[in-house]
Amino acid sequence: MPTTETEEHKALRAAVSALGKRHGRTYDREQLWSEAAKLGYLGVNLPEAYGGGGGGISELSIVLEELGAAGCPLLMMVVSPAICGTVIARFGTEPQKQTWLPALADGTRTMAFGITEPDAGSNSHRITTTARKDGTDWLLTGRKVFISGVDLADATLIVGRTEDSRTGRLKPCLFIVPRDAPGFTRRQIDMELQAAEKQFELTLDDVRLPADALVGDEDAGLLQLFAGLNPERIMTAAFAIGMGRYALARAIEYARDRTVWDAPIGAHQAIAHPLAQAHIDLELARLMMQKAAYLYDTGDDVGAGEAANMAKYAAGEACVRAVDQSVHTLGGNGLTREFGLASLITAARVARIAPVSREMILNYVSHQTLGLPKSY
Repeated sequence: MPTTETEEHKALRAAVSALGKRHGRTYDREQLWSEAAKLGYLGVNLPEAYGGGGGGISELSIVLEELGAAGCPLLMMVVSPAICGTVIARFGTEPQKQTWLPALADGTRTMAFGITEPDAGSNSHRITTTARKDGTDWLLTGRKVFISGVDLADATLIVGRTEDSRTGRLKPCLFIVPRDAPGFTRRQIDMELQAAEKQFELTLDDVRLPADALVGDEDAGLLQLFAGLNPERIMTAAFAIGMGRYALARAIEYARDRTVWDAPIGAHQAIAHPLAQAHIDLELARLMMQKAAYLYDTGDDVGAGEAANMAKYAAGEACVRAVDQSVHTLGGNGLTREFGLASLITAARVARIAPVSREMILNYVSHQTLGLPKSY
């Protein structure tokens, strides 16, 4: 694994940073999405044969991190090209690839991803959304919650379960559900968190889908599911690192200029040291994110699973600390709309909670990495 970025990655980072700075904190989501698509950034991880850039999650995470560092992160990048695009590229049929990948790459279509359920929480093995055969069709029934951007998406990639004909046990499968499918309804969740992308509860009431709505092999199970979840964790880390960098940059600028008792406040170690620590934490989290992306892009799904969870954990913690210290550095100004940091206090905690809580990541590492017994 390379420990320093390639010249191509540095160039990509600089170009995306320039785009983000042009839009800034008061960005228009649709305009930024459209421009990022035209420049090839949205589909940088998708195959060239389908209109993408031919890169991987390494490149896509750079795009999201730099947009976040400029104050204009695009949350749907985590979902549409990273999760849905990756799953379809790896496991979709040729017609599915032709239908979706070019449109995801050029930004003309987007997809949401539906896995979380009211009663399953972080336990994907307790998903109750089920699909049953009706002739050649599928009938999909269930509920999903905290699904991002469904109102923006042309379809949602829904994680359901089908019955194994040999064992009778339920196994995970993924289905493309068009937004206007009969029986597929959504309700916006009233969130304290203010974001361009809204959260929804979904209801699927015997949603009839054709046979070709199933993505990949009905028997592939968890392999296909985690092909999407590992990029999701890596991209969440990029989202958090970018947010932390944005907050830290505002605090550093303020600490350099704000003068009390004849010296800038940044000259005092009580201000300088916590900001330096926040920078170190963010840099360490980025290294783990880069490792996770490298392992995923080179086909090491097992190694990527461990690293992606660690990266998401480290980035979430680093982001929260960076935002907290940045707000604290500005004092009362840190809570004003003028400086744009107060809203990040809530937003930063998303990286600790979603798409999987830090406690569940600690469970994963203790069980899978350290070999300790489960408590549940």
